[in-house]
Amino acid sequence: MVGEGLIQGLVETARNFFGSYVDKERLTTVQFPEERLPLPEASRVFPILLFDGGDPEAGLRCVACQICEKECPPRCIHIEKSKDKKPDFVGKQQFYPAVFDIDVSVCMSCQICVEVCPFDAIRMDKEFELSTSDRFGGLLWTKEQLAKPNDYYKKIHPEESAETDERRVKELADARAKAAAAAAKAKAASAAPGSAAGNGTEAVKEPEQKVTPQ
Repeated sequence: MVGEGLIQGLVETARNFFGSYVDKERLTTVQFPEERLPLPEASRVFPILLFDGGDPEAGLRCVACQICEKECPPRCIHIEKSKDKKPDFVGKQQFYPAVFDIDVSVCMSCQICVEVCPFDAIRMDKEFELSTSDRFGGLLWTKEQLAKPNDYYKKIHPEESAETDERRVKELADARAKAAAAAAKAKAASAAPGSAAGNGTEAVKEPEQKVTPQ
């Protein structure tokens, strides 16, 4: 029959059209903000800085290496390194950012800063309701605004955070094993026969003899 394919196509189109109004799985809109669709795992908006524990200053993972600042295509990240150091999660003394600003009016959400960070310190947030009446100050986010706890990261990116936490737990275990091995080696060396600490004696430096010319 001539035109049979055309008729079948129109019937399918009509079925899809009217079905979108009655089939819950095919509804094209929700009553936002009362109703919200869950965001996918890979969704991203702007960067955040992660910290461990309850203190954003003491637990901040960022060590101010400035790699993200250098690799950022629109140059929206500004970092100033601290003068002193603080211990990281494995106890190693590290610098930290005295200033860490992101101009979100310039940020293009490319996630390059996340990919180049070697310390798992910067991740992408999923919060998108960020409108503000402050055109300039409200779009420059400081370290205090960017800092988010690791528990928050687990909620927005559960799969990614699980992988990151597993890797960090392994790094911590390796660091502790290395420190324990070094301590055991030093203890064994100090207790070895013939050593000053092992035989309970201390090396005594003999006084220099003054020679009087004849």
